[in-house]
Amino acid sequence: MVKELIIGLYLLIFKVLFNFFKLFPLQNKVTFVVSFGENSLVLYEEMKMQDSINKFVFLKKSSCSYDLKTLTDAKVLAFETANLWDMICSIYQLASSKYIMIDNYYGFLSAIHFKKDAQCIQLWHAAGALKKFGLEDHSVKNRSKKAQNRFVNVYKKFDKVVVGSEEMANIFINSFGLPRTSILRTGIPRTDIFFDYELQQEIKEMLYSENPNLKNKKVLLYAPTYRDHELDTFTLQLDLEKMEKELGNDFVVLIKLHPAVKNAAKQYEKDFPNFVFDYSAYKNINHLLLITDMLITDYSSIPYEYSLLNKPMIFFTYDIDTYKEQRGLPTNYMAQIPGPAVYTTIEIIEKIKENSFDLSLVESFSMRWNRYSTGTSSKNLMSFLLNEEVSPKLEQQKQQQQVL
Repeated sequence: MVKELIIGLYLLIFKVLFNFFKLFPLQNKVTFVVSFGENSLVLYEEMKMQDSINKFVFLKKSSCSYDLKTLTDAKVLAFETANLWDMICSIYQLASSKYIMIDNYYGFLSAIHFKKDAQCIQLWHAAGALKKFGLEDHSVKNRSKKAQNRFVNVYKKFDKVVVGSEEMANIFINSFGLPRTSILRTGIPRTDIFFDYELQQEIKEMLYSENPNLKNKKVLLYAPTYRDHELDTFTLQLDLEKMEKELGNDFVVLIKLHPAVKNAAKQYEKDFPNFVFDYSAYKNINHLLLITDMLITDYSSIPYEYSLLNKPMIFFTYDIDTYKEQRGLPTNYMAQIPGPAVYTTIEIIEKIKENSFDLSLVESFSMRWNRYSTGTSSKNLMSFLLNEEVSPKLEQQKQQQQVL
């Protein structure tokens, strides 16, 4: 009850200030609201090259790990913090921007209405989804009616939601309660890197120079999703001692925890030197995917992008029954994943040693989930925003969207 009162007061103040700042003229300006950052930064670089936007603003949540202060052509403000001046300025930027780009759920959207000519675009931080979220999240039913109404009001503010596939389009329609006309089939900006081979080589060389231990070993990347009860205290389920004993001569393990998890895995790095490396603080996981020989994950969205590299994956689903009950998973989860599901470290080691992965599953998985992500996603999105001539592929998608 107290939490709802605090949220209600915050939203009321936000609404009053926003409505006042709506009296100011709308500017040819884009404001990015970022919890993650990858899609926003890629699109920002494309917008700068196009030279068609006058101003750039980043409203940075504390969860965003990027040092946005290094962006010389953009104004950066701390968002939803105790810094009162930054918050007032942030609300002004939102009210006076022609384009608002968001990458997550933001409660303030439930209290405001943008000007008619402004566009709010959802650049969701994941290219696909195995776990349930939004209205499909099982935990939503435990929230108050007021909270549930707030969720719906937030989703209504998305003019468009960017997707890379029809599968993700259907998920957004169900998770956010959106009409099909809200779906924008431009592809996911952050996937453009997987088609830029020169940039990939630069990133690989940078990572190898920073950590030479990675270059002559096969890299296993363990990147689990977060569990609500592990946000403050994370417990690793992998038996690293057994993995080092069985695989240590040929492999190294990188651990990349979800940004929401507060406690990183530095202790494991100390306990297993030259075998385990904690990359939880590394900003862009797509960089790590480029040097990864095998991905170990669970219900995370990382496989959707990793599948573009057509490399093997193992799904460590040790708590699948509990997770399915608490958060929700597709009924055909096991049939959807493009790799074996295992429940113990011993099984992981066996799969790695066998090395008999069916990469045709990965390829078909990528074709389904990355249909529109073909290396020009940022350009496609810019073409849509500026209502310019678009590529034949994008024009066909827009026509298809109108028919649907």
